[in-house]
Amino acid sequence: MPWENIVGLCQDMFSKMATYLTGEPTATSEDYKLLENMNKLTSLKYLEMKDIAVNISRNLKDLNQKYAALQPYLDQITLIQEQVAATSWMHIQINQKQSARS
Repeated sequence: MPWENIVGLCQDMFSKMATYLTGEPTATSEDYKLLENMNKLTSLKYLEMKDIAVNISRNLKDLNQKYAALQPYLDQITLIQEQVAATSWMHIQINQKQSARS
């Protein structure tokens, strides 16, 4: 009787071990498929990000060109502001001198 019990337990153990060992490569294969899919998706995302970066670079270059084209006008505005400030200062000085004479 004890031998029959031991033999039965051994057969059960070997059966379960065989099931586990045949299932292990399947699980590993599924893991590799999952990793492969993740790598493909990541690659696509990096391509999208590259396209976005190229567009940003192109737009930045365009903005820099537009700014360079506007620079002479901005310089003129700065010069006019300086002239207005100088004229305003002279006006204040003249008014102070006239007030002092009165």
